[in-house]
Order: sequence, then C-alpha cells, then structure tokens
Amino acid sequence: MRWKPTAEACASEPQRADRLWRGNQPAGSPVVSEEQFDLLPTLDLRQEMPPPRVSKSFLSLLLRVLSVLLSLVGDVLVIVYREVCSIRFLLTALSLLSLFLAALWWGLLYLVPPLENEPKEMLTLSEYHERVRSQGQQLQQLQAQLDKLHKEVSSVRAANSERVAKLVFQRLNEDFVRKPDYALSSVGASIDLEKTSHDYEDANTAYFWNRFSFWNYARPPTVILEPDVFPGNCWAFEGDQGQVVIRLPGRVQLSDITLQHPPPSVAHTGGANSAPRDFAVYGLQVDDETEVFLGKFTFDVEKSEIQTFHLQNDPPTAFPKVKIQILSNWGHPRFTCLYRVRAHGMRTSEGAGDSATGEPH
Repeated sequence: MRWKPTAEACASEPQRADRLWRGNQPAGSPVVSEEQFDLLPTLDLRQEMPPPRVSKSFLSLLLRVLSVLLSLVGDVLVIVYREVCSIRFLLTALSLLSLFLAALWWGLLYLVPPLENEPKEMLTLSEYHERVRSQGQQLQQLQAQLDKLHKEVSSVRAANSERVAKLVFQRLNEDFVRKPDYALSSVGASIDLEKTSHDYEDANTAYFWNRFSFWNYARPPTVILEPDVFPGNCWAFEGDQGQVVIRLPGRVQLSDITLQHPPPSVAHTGGANSAPRDFAVYGLQVDDETEVFLGKFTFDVEKSEIQTFHLQNDPPTAFPKVKIQILSNWGHPRFTCLYRVRAHGMRTSEGAGDSATGEPH
C-alpha cells in the first residue's frame, strides 16, 4: 500500500526544508527570509547579469598579432618587388648579351676576310723537306745580297769619310779664310823686334827661374806668326797701345789683314777684355821710314773669333813690311794680348815690286 502525503504534510514540507537549509548555513552568514526565497524563482537572471568586459591584455595581444601580420605582408611585398626587379634586370642583361653576340657573329661573317692561304691538303714529309730546303736556299741568297750591299755601303762610307777628312784638313790648312797668308813664319815671315813694342812683364810672377828663356811662361811676339791658337798662346805687351812690325817673305801687294782672338767662352779669365779693339795698318817701304796708311779698323769680340779687314791699298802697292798699330783694347788695365795676324795679298817679283812701289799715297 502506497503512502500518499496529506495536505498538512505537503504544507509542512517546505518548512522542513527551510529548517534543514538554515541548519546547514554557517554561523554569521546572512539569513534569507522565506519571502525572499520565494521571490528567487521569479527573477530573470539573464536580465540582471551585467555585460561582459573585454580585458586590456586581450586587446594588446590582438594588436601584436595584427602588427606581426602587417610586417609579414610588407616583407612578402618587398620580396615580390625584388624578384620582379631581378627578373627585369635578367631580361635586360640577356637582351644586351644577345645583341652583342649577334653583332660579333655578323662581324665574323662579313668583316673578317676568309682564309685563302690555308692548306687544302696535308703535305707529305718529303714535300715538307723539299720546301724547307728551297726556303733555306732563298735565305742564303738573301744573305749573300745583304753582305754585298754591306760591302758597298762600307766602301761608300769610307770614300765619304776620306772626302770629308780631306775637306776638313783643307779647311784647317786654309784656316777658314781661304786666302794665302804671307805673315806665316813657315813661309819666311819674321818680326822686326827693333820696331816692335816690348813684352809685358808681370812683377808679381817675375821669379828667378822665369828669367831663363826655357822656363819663361811669356810668349815672344813671333807667336803671332804661328797657326797654333789656343788660350794663353799670345804675345802680350804692356798697356792698351802698342805695335808690331812684320817682315813679309817678299814684296806683297797687301789686300786684307786678318786678326784672330779666342772667344770669351774659352777665356780663362771669363772674358776677352785683353783683346785688341781699335787698330791701324801701315805698309812700310824699303827704307823702313816711309809708311803708307792702309786703314783703321775695329776688332769686335762679340762677333767671330777670326775677322778679316779689307785694306785701302789702291792703286796696289807692294811692301816688304807691314805694321799693326794697336790703339785700344777691350778694357784690360795692364796689358793687351795679340794672337795670330795674317797678311793677305799677292806676292810680286823684285822688279815688279820696285816698279809698283812708286811714291807713298
């Protein structure tokens, strides 16, 4: 038989449950009344619940994820751009290379001439030796021709050298004046010492051994009649005025007088101030007293070292002697140096010379 609860039991059941619930609550907990407990089923919990709040940590995480994604997308775009540029560069390089190869091929085909002398067939060993032998004979013939040509050139050179040497000696013998010199000691000319100025004597160097002729450094006036002209080989007289009288090898119709003095570039003192400057020329008659004026001239040291002066001997008169009178030098205060003197003209016989002498002009 089943038990059925009565109305009192049903009414007391909530009370019993309430007591049991209250008995299980801990001490100090709030006490809910029955009225409040009865109102609990009627509350709408969905309406009373507040909206959920998004935390800041979640937002920061989301932002980080988005930034990472954006950076990845940017890197991908940069890589794609680089790949596109590299492909473009590769295509450009390939196009330029193809153009270069095409131009090279065109040049090889049309600009380079074809090889016409290439052998069409291989030579045999005997043919090769024959060709080498023929070329050796050609080389021997060519060497013989070269030797012959060398001998001809050597002979021509020797002939030219002899010709040049003869010309040089001829010019040296003529002393570049190309006129006969009658004031040359080797042809009979000499110095008239009685009518010639005294030699220059340097008191500072007048040692005892200089009084001997073979130790004396000073040159006599006869040195002006010698062809050897070098610095220091001159006749020096004191001061800037003096004279020298030359005996000619016969009676000579004088036409020119030549003086020579080394250039300043070879002078030991660094100049040519001892050279004669103004001078006069006189022809002396047989009596040694009558003098005929033949001209006054100036020797310019800035010009050539050999200077020829034309005399005023008109009508031509033959003289046995000629006098060179130095009137000034180029500034040396103590002495004047006279190197070589030449007398040019035409030598006459004794009879012709007497008839040509006549009266002085």
